[in-house]
Amino acid sequence: MRARRTAVLPALLLPLLLTACTSGPAGPGSSGSGSGAAASGTSPLQNPDGTRPGLGALTSAADRKAGRDVVGRVRTAEAGSRSGYDRDQFGPAWTDNVDGTPLGHNDCDTRNDLLARDGRAVQRKAGSACTVTAMTIFDPYTGRTVQWTKTQASKIQIDHVMPLSYDWQQGASRWDKAKRVRIANDPLNLVPADGSQNASKGDSGPAAWLPADPRIRCAYVVRFAQVSLKYDLPVTPADKKAMLQQCA
Repeated sequence: MRARRTAVLPALLLPLLLTACTSGPAGPGSSGSGSGAAASGTSPLQNPDGTRPGLGALTSAADRKAGRDVVGRVRTAEAGSRSGYDRDQFGPAWTDNVDGTPLGHNDCDTRNDLLARDGRAVQRKAGSACTVTAMTIFDPYTGRTVQWTKTQASKIQIDHVMPLSYDWQQGASRWDKAKRVRIANDPLNLVPADGSQNASKGDSGPAAWLPADPRIRCAYVVRFAQVSLKYDLPVTPADKKAMLQQCA
Protein backbone atom coordinates (compact mmCIF):
# COMPACT_ATOMS: atom_id res chain seq x y z
CA MET A 1 0.00 0.00 0.00
CA ARG A 2 2.82 2.38 0.81
CA ALA A 3 4.39 1.96 -2.64
CA ARG A 4 1.03 2.48 -4.31
CA ARG A 5 0.40 5.79 -2.51
CA THR A 6 3.85 6.99 -3.58
CA ALA A 7 3.07 6.22 -7.22
CA VAL A 8 -0.24 8.08 -7.10
CA LEU A 9 1.32 11.34 -5.82
CA PRO A 10 3.29 12.22 -9.01
CA ALA A 11 0.20 11.56 -11.10
CA LEU A 12 -1.78 14.05 -9.04
CA LEU A 13 0.96 16.66 -9.23
CA LEU A 14 1.56 16.37 -12.98
CA PRO A 15 -1.33 18.64 -14.12
CA LEU A 16 -0.23 21.32 -11.64
CA LEU A 17 3.35 21.16 -12.86
CA LEU A 18 2.27 21.39 -16.48
CA THR A 19 0.07 24.39 -15.70
CA ALA A 20 2.93 26.17 -13.95
CA CYS A 21 5.31 25.49 -16.84
CA THR A 22 2.95 26.71 -19.56
CA SER A 23 1.72 29.88 -17.84
CA GLY A 24 3.07 32.99 -19.58
CA PRO A 25 3.98 36.30 -17.98
CA ALA A 26 1.23 38.54 -16.73
CA GLY A 27 -0.34 40.53 -19.54
CA PRO A 28 -1.39 44.18 -19.52
CA GLY A 29 -4.76 43.30 -18.08
CA SER A 30 -3.21 41.81 -14.96
CA SER A 31 -0.06 43.76 -14.21
CA GLY A 32 0.74 47.44 -13.97
CA SER A 33 4.49 47.31 -13.66
CA GLY A 34 5.66 43.69 -13.58
CA SER A 35 7.75 41.86 -16.13
CA GLY A 36 4.74 41.27 -18.36
CA ALA A 37 4.18 45.00 -18.75
CA ALA A 38 7.46 45.43 -20.63
CA ALA A 39 6.23 43.03 -23.31
CA SER A 40 2.89 44.77 -23.83
CA GLY A 41 2.15 46.27 -27.23
CA THR A 42 3.69 45.78 -30.65
CA SER A 43 7.36 46.35 -31.35
CA PRO A 44 7.76 49.41 -33.58
CA LEU A 45 10.08 47.29 -35.74
CA GLN A 46 7.08 45.06 -36.52
CA ASN A 47 4.59 47.92 -36.92
CA PRO A 48 5.78 50.17 -39.76
CA ASP A 49 2.36 51.71 -40.46
CA GLY A 50 1.22 52.06 -36.85
CA THR A 51 -1.96 50.04 -37.27
CA ARG A 52 -1.06 47.30 -34.80
CA PRO A 53 -1.86 47.88 -31.12
CA GLY A 54 0.34 49.59 -28.58
CA LEU A 55 4.05 50.26 -28.33
CA GLY A 56 6.19 47.34 -27.17
CA ALA A 57 9.62 47.65 -25.58
CA LEU A 58 12.77 46.71 -27.47
CA THR A 59 14.79 44.60 -25.05
CA SER A 60 17.02 42.21 -27.00
CA ALA A 61 20.45 43.28 -28.19
CA ALA A 62 19.43 42.52 -31.78
CA ASP A 63 16.28 44.65 -31.59
CA ARG A 64 18.09 47.54 -29.95
CA LYS A 65 20.74 47.44 -32.67
CA ALA A 66 17.99 47.42 -35.29
CA GLY A 67 16.48 50.40 -33.49
CA ARG A 68 19.77 52.28 -33.64
CA ASP A 69 19.99 51.52 -37.35
CA VAL A 70 16.57 53.13 -37.88
CA VAL A 71 17.53 56.19 -35.85
CA GLY A 72 20.84 56.39 -37.71
CA ARG A 73 19.01 57.07 -40.98
CA VAL A 74 17.32 60.21 -39.65
CA ARG A 75 18.48 63.57 -41.01
CA THR A 76 19.39 66.40 -38.66
CA ALA A 77 18.79 70.15 -38.80
CA GLU A 78 18.51 72.86 -36.21
CA ALA A 79 14.97 73.85 -35.29
CA GLY A 80 13.39 76.59 -37.35
CA SER A 81 11.04 79.30 -36.18
CA ARG A 82 7.79 78.51 -34.36
CA SER A 83 6.31 81.68 -35.84
CA GLY A 84 2.94 81.11 -37.49
CA TYR A 85 2.30 77.79 -35.77
CA ASP A 86 -1.28 77.05 -34.81
CA ARG A 87 -2.98 73.72 -34.19
CA ASP A 88 -5.52 74.64 -36.85
CA GLN A 89 -2.72 74.54 -39.44
CA PHE A 90 -2.94 70.74 -39.06
CA GLY A 91 -6.69 70.59 -39.58
CA PRO A 92 -9.50 69.94 -37.10
CA ALA A 93 -8.57 67.64 -34.25
CA TRP A 94 -9.09 63.94 -34.96
CA THR A 95 -10.81 64.31 -38.30
CA ASP A 96 -11.79 61.22 -40.28
CA ASN A 97 -11.63 63.31 -43.45
CA VAL A 98 -7.98 62.57 -44.17
CA ASP A 99 -6.35 61.01 -47.22
CA GLY A 100 -3.27 58.81 -47.24
CA THR A 101 -3.55 57.27 -43.76
CA PRO A 102 -4.63 53.70 -42.98
CA LEU A 103 -7.62 54.75 -40.86
CA GLY A 104 -8.89 57.70 -42.87
CA HIS A 105 -12.46 57.75 -44.21
CA ASN A 106 -13.56 54.75 -42.13
CA ASP A 107 -16.55 56.55 -40.56
CA CYS A 108 -14.79 56.90 -37.21
CA ASP A 109 -12.67 59.80 -35.96
CA THR A 110 -8.97 59.28 -35.33
CA ARG A 111 -9.17 59.50 -31.52
CA ASN A 112 -11.73 56.71 -31.26
CA ASP A 113 -9.80 54.68 -33.84
CA LEU A 114 -6.71 54.85 -31.62
CA LEU A 115 -8.57 54.02 -28.41
CA ALA A 116 -10.07 50.97 -30.11
CA ARG A 117 -6.67 50.01 -31.58
CA ASP A 118 -4.92 49.91 -28.21
CA GLY A 119 -7.73 49.18 -25.75
CA ARG A 120 -8.98 45.86 -24.44
CA ALA A 121 -12.52 44.96 -23.39
CA VAL A 122 -13.62 48.00 -25.41
CA GLN A 123 -17.17 49.25 -24.80
CA ARG A 124 -18.94 51.60 -27.19
CA LYS A 125 -21.80 54.03 -26.96
CA ALA A 126 -25.16 52.38 -27.53
CA GLY A 127 -26.02 52.46 -31.22
CA SER A 128 -22.50 53.53 -32.25
CA ALA A 129 -19.85 51.45 -33.96
CA CYS A 130 -17.26 54.14 -33.22
CA THR A 131 -17.50 56.01 -29.91
CA VAL A 132 -15.47 54.27 -27.18
CA THR A 133 -16.94 54.75 -23.70
CA ALA A 134 -14.83 52.39 -21.58
CA MET A 135 -11.85 50.08 -21.90
CA THR A 136 -8.75 48.66 -20.25
CA ILE A 137 -5.56 50.05 -21.75
CA PHE A 138 -1.86 49.58 -21.10
CA ASP A 139 -0.01 52.90 -20.99
CA PRO A 140 3.48 52.33 -22.44
CA TYR A 141 4.84 55.62 -21.11
CA THR A 142 4.34 54.71 -17.43
CA GLY A 143 4.15 50.90 -17.69
CA ARG A 144 0.76 50.85 -15.96
CA THR A 145 -2.63 49.45 -16.87
CA VAL A 146 -5.48 51.97 -16.79
CA GLN A 147 -9.20 51.37 -16.44
CA TRP A 148 -10.55 54.19 -18.60
CA THR A 149 -14.03 55.61 -19.06
CA LYS A 150 -15.21 58.51 -21.19
CA THR A 151 -16.24 60.39 -18.04
CA GLN A 152 -12.50 60.62 -17.28
CA ALA A 153 -11.48 61.35 -20.84
CA SER A 154 -8.28 63.27 -20.02
CA LYS A 155 -6.84 60.33 -18.06
CA ILE A 156 -5.73 58.89 -21.41
CA GLN A 157 -4.71 61.33 -24.15
CA ILE A 158 -3.49 60.74 -27.68
CA ASP A 159 0.17 61.72 -27.92
CA HIS A 160 1.66 62.93 -31.17
CA VAL A 161 4.99 61.13 -30.92
CA MET A 162 6.59 63.76 -33.14
CA PRO A 163 4.73 66.84 -31.83
CA LEU A 164 2.95 69.04 -34.33
CA SER A 165 4.80 72.19 -33.28
CA TYR A 166 8.07 70.28 -33.63
CA ASP A 167 6.96 69.22 -37.13
CA TRP A 168 6.23 72.84 -37.95
CA GLN A 169 9.70 73.98 -36.88
CA GLN A 170 11.41 71.14 -38.76
CA GLY A 171 9.75 71.83 -42.09
CA ALA A 172 6.00 71.23 -41.97
CA SER A 173 5.43 74.98 -42.13
CA ARG A 174 6.29 74.68 -45.84
CA TRP A 175 3.88 71.82 -46.54
CA ASP A 176 0.41 72.09 -47.98
CA LYS A 177 -2.37 71.68 -45.44
CA ALA A 178 -3.39 68.22 -46.66
CA LYS A 179 0.02 66.83 -45.71
CA ARG A 180 -0.15 68.47 -42.29
CA VAL A 181 -3.58 66.94 -41.70
CA ARG A 182 -2.09 63.59 -42.65
CA ILE A 183 0.75 63.65 -40.11
CA ALA A 184 -1.66 64.84 -37.41
CA ASN A 185 -3.91 61.81 -37.96
CA ASP A 186 -1.38 59.16 -38.98
CA PRO A 187 -1.55 56.19 -36.55
CA LEU A 188 2.22 55.82 -36.86
CA ASN A 189 2.52 59.17 -35.07
CA LEU A 190 -0.11 58.50 -32.40
CA VAL A 191 0.03 56.67 -29.06
CA PRO A 192 -2.72 56.72 -26.39
CA ALA A 193 -0.88 57.44 -23.16
CA ASP A 194 -1.18 58.82 -19.65
CA GLY A 195 -2.59 62.35 -19.77
CA SER A 196 -0.04 63.84 -17.39
CA GLN A 197 2.81 62.38 -19.47
CA ASN A 198 1.37 63.94 -22.61
CA ALA A 199 0.95 67.30 -20.86
CA SER A 200 4.51 67.30 -19.51
CA LYS A 201 5.92 66.50 -22.95
CA GLY A 202 4.47 69.50 -24.74
CA ASP A 203 6.34 69.96 -28.04
CA SER A 204 9.64 68.57 -26.74
CA GLY A 205 11.96 66.31 -28.67
CA PRO A 206 13.76 63.32 -27.10
CA ALA A 207 16.66 65.41 -25.79
CA ALA A 208 14.25 67.26 -23.49
CA TRP A 209 11.56 64.65 -22.78
CA LEU A 210 11.30 60.87 -22.62
CA PRO A 211 8.60 58.56 -21.22
CA ALA A 212 8.72 57.92 -17.48
CA ASP A 213 9.26 54.16 -17.90
CA PRO A 214 12.88 53.67 -19.07
CA ARG A 215 12.02 50.26 -20.57
CA ILE A 216 10.01 51.88 -23.37
CA ARG A 217 12.42 54.66 -24.30
CA CYS A 218 14.25 52.83 -27.09
CA ALA A 219 10.93 51.87 -28.71
CA TYR A 220 9.67 55.44 -28.30
CA VAL A 221 12.65 56.99 -30.10
CA VAL A 222 12.42 54.38 -32.85
CA ARG A 223 8.79 55.39 -33.40
CA PHE A 224 9.91 59.04 -33.42
CA ALA A 225 12.48 58.12 -36.07
CA GLN A 226 9.91 56.22 -38.15
CA VAL A 227 7.72 59.31 -38.33
CA SER A 228 10.73 61.47 -39.17
CA LEU A 229 11.71 59.14 -42.02
CA LYS A 230 8.21 58.70 -43.40
CA TYR A 231 7.66 62.46 -43.67
CA ASP A 232 11.29 63.38 -44.40
CA LEU A 233 11.42 65.69 -41.39
CA PRO A 234 14.82 66.14 -39.73
CA VAL A 235 15.35 66.13 -35.98
CA THR A 236 17.75 68.41 -34.15
CA PRO A 237 21.31 67.14 -33.63
CA ALA A 238 20.72 67.06 -29.87
CA ASP A 239 17.59 64.96 -30.34
CA LYS A 240 19.33 62.47 -32.62
CA LYS A 241 22.15 62.07 -30.12
CA ALA A 242 19.64 61.42 -27.34
CA MET A 243 17.72 58.96 -29.53
CA LEU A 244 20.83 56.90 -30.28
CA GLN A 245 21.68 56.79 -26.59
CA GLN A 246 18.31 55.27 -25.70
CA CYS A 247 19.00 52.18 -27.83
CA ALA A 248 22.66 51.83 -26.84
